[in-house]
Amino acid sequence: MKCIIHRRAQFSASHRYWLPEWSDAENARQFGACHRAPGHGHNYVLYVALAGDLDEYGMVLNLSDVKRVIKREVTSQLDFSYLNDVWPEFHQTLPTTENLARVIWHRLAPYLPLAQIQLFEHPELWADYQGNGMEAYLSVSTHFSAAHRLARPDLSYEDNCKIYGKCARPNGHGHNYHLEVTVKGEMDPRTGMVVELGALHQVITDQVLEPLDHTFLNLDIPYFAAIVPTAEHIAVYIRDILQQPIQALGAKLHKIKLVESPNNSCEVYCTDAAPESSILQQRDREPMRIGVGV
Repeated sequence: MKCIIHRRAQFSASHRYWLPEWSDAENARQFGACHRAPGHGHNYVLYVALAGDLDEYGMVLNLSDVKRVIKREVTSQLDFSYLNDVWPEFHQTLPTTENLARVIWHRLAPYLPLAQIQLFEHPELWADYQGNGMEAYLSVSTHFSAAHRLARPDLSYEDNCKIYGKCARPNGHGHNYHLEVTVKGEMDPRTGMVVELGALHQVITDQVLEPLDHTFLNLDIPYFAAIVPTAEHIAVYIRDILQQPIQALGAKLHKIKLVESPNNSCEVYCTDAAPESSILQQRDREPMRIGVGV
């Protein structure tokens, strides 16, 4: 029987985003504060996913053996190191989160049946790598606060209450939404980046956070005048808003995860092409009426 297991590890290391062939101004423009000498550090959290069949002892692998391999090949070498110098791979391609995940994969692959490497630089930035050349996934998380009311305008208050319960009450209610944006793309062979991180944060801020934060979605966002702002519909809206701007940065939007509360969250994924009914095409027109769900 096939199974995937995960092993967690940690290490602390510093790095600097700096290319000697660029001027100080060019490095500052590309990397922001991360270009400053002598560098900065992180407490990295590493998740190693391993795939295989269960053996007669009910294990894919002996986790003690897995722990020893990860320590020998990765964490003992990286812990309290300066990443730019510790491994030769980082002499050519900078030790970004996504490139570090890629190099860790190749360091472990001869010894372990890898399925995925996930590396957290900090809780709001992480990368996933699955062994596909220079392709990686980069995720950032952020938040916004907004109010909404769940009620279809074509139904009575009583019918809306049957469907949405307390969420249909006339004056609405609010949430502190947690948003995760995952992009995918090919790492630049020199900078090690799937996408320029500062530009990605700016797109998310301009397109999502500033328009949605501290709003009453039903009243302040025209799209939700006739479309019920469930977590699912909000996630679809954010997906369609971000898809083209992120593509303009040279990456592809892969996934939106929206956490409405500790008990409720949803995920929506992207196709390679923008949706036919893109929000970018619709938001300046009268919103179409659709039912609940994605």
